[in-house]
Amino acid sequence: MVWIKAFFAGFIATLVFHQGLFMVFYLADMVPMAPFNLSPVPPLGVPSVLSLAFFGGLWGMLLWLLVGRLAGAKYWLGHVLVGAIGPTAVAMLVVFPLKGLEASAQTWVGGLLLNGFWGLGVAVFMVVMDARAQRTID
Repeated sequence: MVWIKAFFAGFIATLVFHQGLFMVFYLADMVPMAPFNLSPVPPLGVPSVLSLAFFGGLWGMLLWLLVGRLAGAKYWLGHVLVGAIGPTAVAMLVVFPLKGLEASAQTWVGGLLLNGFWGLGVAVFMVVMDARAQRTID
């Protein structure tokens, strides 16, 4: 059950925290693209933001596996740091080259901020769903 909660936390944290901060960046003219991109993504043609949220859910499960058993400040800091570094490194070192995109210092910093905030969101939603209390049982 906790894995479903971790997926859900990652999915919702993508829509609320990641895309919410992306909206702030967009409104401040820090990024050229608007958040909540509804453009279809191959091969299934689902909206880009839902594809992103799905992968956010998968990352949420991995995040839970890596830092879900931590407590106190380590729990929160672990989610922020691992959330910032893991998805950003994969995006910049794997996804960007596959899509023919270049990673700059700005995209690295933006990715670390967005994904760190997403990691905080995962931690928050896991606590809200009371999954944190179950981490010693699983």
